[in-house]
Amino acid sequence: MKRIAALTLALGLGFSGGVLAASAQQPLEKASAAQAKVVYHINDSEGQALAALRNMRNQLDTDPKAKIVAVAHADGIEFMETDYKDADKVGPLISGLAARGVEFDVCEITMKRKKLEADDFVMEAQFVPSGVVRITSLQNEEGYAYIKP
Repeated sequence: MKRIAALTLALGLGFSGGVLAASAQQPLEKASAAQAKVVYHINDSEGQALAALRNMRNQLDTDPKAKIVAVAHADGIEFMETDYKDADKVGPLISGLAARGVEFDVCEITMKRKKLEADDFVMEAQFVPSGVVRITSLQNEEGYAYIKP
C-alpha cells in the first residue's frame, strides 16, 4: 500500500512538474513572438547619432522583426542634413536602416527655428510637427520602448 501511494505521489509530482515547466515556457514564447517596438531619441548629433545608428543596426541584426523609429529634434537633426560633416559615415547607415524598415523622424519645430526646409535633409527623413510629442505618442499610445543613446 505504501508502495502504491509513493508511486502515485511520484507520478503526480512528475506530471505537475511537466505542466509547470510547460506553463513557465509559454510566456517566454509569447514574448519572443511579439514584435519589439523601440523609439530612439536623438537630440545631439555629435554625441548620439553614430552610436544610435549602430545600436539600431545591432538590434535589427539580433531581432530582425523589431519596429524602430528614430526621432530627432534640437541638435539631433543635423545628422540627417545633406551637408552634415560626417555624412560619409552616417549616410550609408541611414540608407541601410531605412531599407530594413527604420523610420527617421525630424522635428518641424526645430527645422523652423533653424530655417531649414525638407530639401535640406536626406531622402529617408520624414517630418513630424514636434519631436517630443512624437516620442510621447509612441511611448504612451503605441507601447514603444524608449532608448536614449
